[in-house]
Amino acid sequence: MIKRVQAFLLALAFMCVPIWGCGESAPEKIYKVGTDATLVPMSFINDEKQLDGFEVALMRAVAKRAGFEIEFVNVEWAGIIGGVVTRKFDMAISSVTILEDRKKNVAFTIPYLRSGLAIVVPRDLEGVASIDDLKARKMKVGAQRGTTSYFYLEKIPELTPVAYEQYGHAVADMIKGEIDAVIGESTGTLYYKNNDNAIFEKIKMAGEILTEEYYGIILGRDNPQLKTQLDDAIRSLIKDGTVTQLHAKWELGKAAAVPEVS
Repeated sequence: MIKRVQAFLLALAFMCVPIWGCGESAPEKIYKVGTDATLVPMSFINDEKQLDGFEVALMRAVAKRAGFEIEFVNVEWAGIIGGVVTRKFDMAISSVTILEDRKKNVAFTIPYLRSGLAIVVPRDLEGVASIDDLKARKMKVGAQRGTTSYFYLEKIPELTPVAYEQYGHAVADMIKGEIDAVIGESTGTLYYKNNDNAIFEKIKMAGEILTEEYYGIILGRDNPQLKTQLDDAIRSLIKDGTVTQLHAKWELGKAAAVPEVS
């Protein structure tokens, strides 16, 4: 009888092995979220040295609505998708366009924003208002590596694409005259314009937005439960107007639109 009691107590002890102990609730899951904090106004480091922007605020709202905690990881854009695949972080939000090819490696949530690409040229350049104008002049055009901007350029044989790790580096080289134009996300271009940013005194957007793209949060393909949580939270935030409020706060204007949800 004594041996049976001892065995029972030993088994009970092993049931209490988790570090939070018996009688206590498990600690709340903290998800790591990758983001490239160089994408104004989507994700960037503000003057107070804090992570800020439309996507940062949206991700925090999504986490709160879904009921979990998050911790941001600042990473170069080229490492965003690979970081999710190799589990350096659990998910990422960084203006990642939903593409079928990317779905082979990661899962996407429902879209939280509709946006597109825009042409940027030096302010004193005349006669350029479309992609055809760039092609006619056989221009050297910069874009951020691994983005839809660069994929777009690669399909145009009349242009010479130049890859950059950051969109801002491409703009800086264009201002110095090392390349002729830049193609990038319309959100950043119009934000600089609307806020009279000093850099926009030297550049301008040429023509209209080139494409229609949808952004989604990316996560591992093996976590359908998390995807459902994220989808439900995004859908709820769109329906109650939260995403529209963030769109207005960050002055995305015609550069992007909040998608409809059912």
